[in-house]
Amino acid sequence: MRRRRFIETLGRGALGAGLLSAGLAPGCERPVRGRAFDVWTWVHGDRDRDARAWRRYFARLRGAGVAAVLVSGGDTDLLSDAARAEGLAFHRWLWILNRNGDAWAQEHHPEWFTVNRLGRSSLTDPPYVGYYRWVCPTRDPVRAYIGEQIQRVAEDPAVDGVHLDYIRHCDVILPRGLWEKYGLVQDHEMPEFDYCYCDVCRPAFAAEYGTDPLELEDPPSVEAWVRFRWDSVTRLVRELAERAHAEHKPITAAVFPTPSLARALVRQAWDEWPLDGFFPMLYHGFYLEGLPWIGASVREGRAALAGSGRKLRAGLYLPDL
Repeated sequence: MRRRRFIETLGRGALGAGLLSAGLAPGCERPVRGRAFDVWTWVHGDRDRDARAWRRYFARLRGAGVAAVLVSGGDTDLLSDAARAEGLAFHRWLWILNRNGDAWAQEHHPEWFTVNRLGRSSLTDPPYVGYYRWVCPTRDPVRAYIGEQIQRVAEDPAVDGVHLDYIRHCDVILPRGLWEKYGLVQDHEMPEFDYCYCDVCRPAFAAEYGTDPLELEDPPSVEAWVRFRWDSVTRLVRELAERAHAEHKPITAAVFPTPSLARALVRQAWDEWPLDGFFPMLYHGFYLEGLPWIGASVREGRAALAGSGRKLRAGLYLPDL
């Protein structure tokens, strides 16, 4: 299939493509016969299509070589039945720490939301864009609440796997290609984008290291404080993976391009996570990079995961290809 037709079939969105290998958790791979790699795609499960329309759409994806769909929203049973009928694996795509759409949490637990170095909550003062409202993974009730959500999804027989998104802190630094869009020069960590300094994170760090992070002379330069944030996300991921695996379901995540960039930009140490697969978002245009950058990023990610059995599928942004 020619590039233009392939992109038209998928839509002007993003896809995940990765190398095949043996020994994966059940349901994690459905290779396309005759290909050296498999192709997955993210899909927004809107409610405007009926079952017949979804089957037609999924049939087009299968015809384009897609093996699995990562679907957000919509009716789970309807979408799963349609995808499976066309030979596609059906994975549920979920926003985790960004809870902009979670009206219940916003109304009943405003204290769950992250606080920046200036003392502003992401609930009432979301950074960058209005939908950037994040909850804090250091809080036990937050992890329990999200864990119960993942449990319900994983135990659903209509679901072949769980896919995590926004499983990180807010961007302390944006990709270079987005600075102009927001009128920023982020050559250092700015306090308004530096999270989380809530009334759980601060005493938890102080109990372990003897210092309130707000009292540090230069918080971004203190490795222990930086690691504290990414470790809090990793702890949540471990708990979510346990729940999914207890239901014998694979669990994957959309992550930032490489382990080093993910740590620096969004406090995300994804190479330490016990997941079955990763979809690094290698959106080269966002970083003002050319196509070779995608290959270099894949090599870094594969090297970090080497020997672990965890799979990497390169997430591509079709409009920039």
